[in-house]
Amino acid sequence: MPWGQKHKRRTNEKKGRARCESQDLRGAQATATAAEESHSSPVLGCITQSKPGARSCDTPQQAQRSLSTTTISAGVSCPRSHEGANCKDGKRGRSSQALQSTAQSGKDSLKKQVNLLVQFLMHKYKTKKPIMKADMMKIVSKKHKRHFLEILRIASFSMEVVFGIDLKEVDSIKHFYDFVSKMDLPNNGRMNRGRGLPKTGLLMTLLGVIFMKGNYATEEEIWEFLNKMKIYEGKKHFIYGEPKKFIMKDLVQEKYLEYQQVPNSDPPCYEFLWGPRAHTETSKMKVLEFLAKINQTVPSAFKDRYEEALRDEEERAGVRVAAIADTTECPEQVPEPAALPPVSGVEEDSCPVVEEGSQCST
Repeated sequence: MPWGQKHKRRTNEKKGRARCESQDLRGAQATATAAEESHSSPVLGCITQSKPGARSCDTPQQAQRSLSTTTISAGVSCPRSHEGANCKDGKRGRSSQALQSTAQSGKDSLKKQVNLLVQFLMHKYKTKKPIMKADMMKIVSKKHKRHFLEILRIASFSMEVVFGIDLKEVDSIKHFYDFVSKMDLPNNGRMNRGRGLPKTGLLMTLLGVIFMKGNYATEEEIWEFLNKMKIYEGKKHFIYGEPKKFIMKDLVQEKYLEYQQVPNSDPPCYEFLWGPRAHTETSKMKVLEFLAKINQTVPSAFKDRYEEALRDEEERAGVRVAAIADTTECPEQVPEPAALPPVSGVEEDSCPVVEEGSQCST
């Protein structure tokens, strides 16, 4: 191949890799930002715990929140009458501003390291390559290595909230990590086999909204919540694609969600419930733990739902015990064996020798 064509091909390959890396970085930044917003403000906590049976088509009003603001005065003047005291106040104000600026700079720098690590983890997940602590340490700059555990914690939290996958250390000697999905979804949460990023996080979130609303959530309530997450109907999302298509085609058709008309609604409106596969592949307690972690609290903080989740766990445990008992207990009646043809030298009514333990005692 002529040198000019080789050079052109290499240039195009570099541009292609640069575009992919740029897209991954934007995706990582969006991932970290979404997780940071969920982590810094209890978005899911504002979902009211609806009582069972209280179903309405009306969109709930958002709770009023009071935000405390701290104003820092800048450029304090020093009139002669109180020059000493006011200048001290001015120096304290400038010192406070300097400290605030330094803290903000450090926060931005730390956020950049988190974004880079999230990008690295997303790449490892998509390529199904092993995740080693030594490789993650290489991503973090030298001056931030002492903060590695905190950076890893925030990056792992981002992956958990957005994608619904946990980063677990599976080998404490070699420091080998792997991702574990929060649900036993096909293709590990990918809706397209072997391609794309997992969508388990959104499914867990939707199941959480439905559970917190009393096991029924109207279509209006679902979209009101998704809009808070900056997920809008008809607008393609960088992870979930077109959200309505994902919800109605993938989640409803795959029986993770049920979509039905609200009984006796006029004009008709529709609601979402947990589908049979959701009941099989996760539990109310797991979903509640997911919501509690996002809200930086514990499952028992959602008192009514926590009690319901405990009852659900007890019922599941009872079903498992009953299933185990059914497979281990001896049957009440053992069918008679087929008659054997007589063998010479053995009387018909003599008892054959049977190995010990081959029959169940009654």
